[in-house]
Amino acid sequence: MAIPTISGAGYLFQGMWLITRPGLRRFVLMPLLINIVVFIAAIYVGIMQFEALILQFHASVPSWLQWLDWLLWPLFIALLFIVVFYSFSLVANLIASPFNGLLAEKVELFLTNQPLIQGNEGTQLLADLLPTLRDEVGKILYALLWAIPFLFLLFVPVVGPLLWFLYTAWMLAVEYADYPMGNHGVKFAELRQRLRKQRGLSLSFGSAVAVMGMVPIINFILMPSAVAGATVMWVRELNMTQQS
Repeated sequence: MAIPTISGAGYLFQGMWLITRPGLRRFVLMPLLINIVVFIAAIYVGIMQFEALILQFHASVPSWLQWLDWLLWPLFIALLFIVVFYSFSLVANLIASPFNGLLAEKVELFLTNQPLIQGNEGTQLLADLLPTLRDEVGKILYALLWAIPFLFLLFVPVVGPLLWFLYTAWMLAVEYADYPMGNHGVKFAELRQRLRKQRGLSLSFGSAVAVMGMVPIINFILMPSAVAGATVMWVRELNMTQQS
């Protein structure tokens, strides 16, 4: 299947189209359900934590300063939802990682007509479960390690939020590119090296995922769309075997 060269953001939109294809829809169902459940839980936790912060603020300041609510609410909401949604996204990807790997495999088969493996899908899913979860935990530790300095920088006006957004975009590119690359045995260090070689492509893909994650309704279908889009990007841009 011929795939035109497009930007990283374009690959995400192509992924949104791919998950609606008849041969792929059934592999989208489980990641979609997991994402919906986790996002609803994130919204609930975010609201509860925000209300608790406001109550704590009211209890700790004099009544004549409580007008500061109107100034602090946007900051509270922004910081809280950044932390909550980012952490819940990591949880959603951890739970759905075996299903995302299977989806990436089927998307690649749809694109290339070249199967990765032979055998029963359920058996292969079980065989890949522990290695996939182990790799996912490694990605989470990598993300958390780099999150520490960027969280401190987040409080620097203008520059801090921009750096945090770029960090998020990079981590999302790493997260979703790992599903098709992992199916081919690409190690985590090599994955990052390949993405760094095409940094603009990687960051534009991750940025599109980050922005779409803030759009209501669309964020529910974001995870399978990003998996499919990253698979197209792998087939077209990152698979050195096919390019050589």
